[in-house]
Amino acid sequence: MNSSDISFAKLSVKTIVVHTSTYFVMGLLALQFLDYAHQYAEPGLQIFMRPLTDPLVAAGTLFQPIRGLLFALGFYPIRTILFNRKNGWAILWLILVTLGILSAFGPSPGSIEGMIYTSSPLKLQLFGLPEVLLQSLFLSTILCYWVNHPGNKRLAWAMWILFCAAVVASVAGVVLRPA
Repeated sequence: MNSSDISFAKLSVKTIVVHTSTYFVMGLLALQFLDYAHQYAEPGLQIFMRPLTDPLVAAGTLFQPIRGLLFALGFYPIRTILFNRKNGWAILWLILVTLGILSAFGPSPGSIEGMIYTSSPLKLQLFGLPEVLLQSLFLSTILCYWVNHPGNKRLAWAMWILFCAAVVASVAGVVLRPA
């Protein structure tokens, strides 16, 4: 398949599924290994981040399909640069890291604007970078592989199972949370 033949609908669905799945898995890993419960209660992050008990935090994964669609809107016009080429995943990751993480227009933690315009210490600025760098790497590599190998049923099944598990877990986190 030629990369210019990739439909927006198919790219959107795959981007939504891969982004939501990688977001969920990296969030769980970061929750475990970066001790978010403790870190979010620290004075520097307490005023910036919602506590993990907040219903919006539990519902966070449910909003990721919207972000996945927005990513697809950005990827589609440059699909010939990203897909069906040897290092398309690296180009995609470079774009996500440089434009979406380090050079975000707002003062996001870990971005250059965040380091200049917020009073958060450097330690807090860099705290979440491993999670977002790895998630964007996994998004780039898995999405490019899936788009480049549309007949890979194992990957398709794995991604859809992860996506459904992420949605179910998020709904359960909202519905079953203690009052």
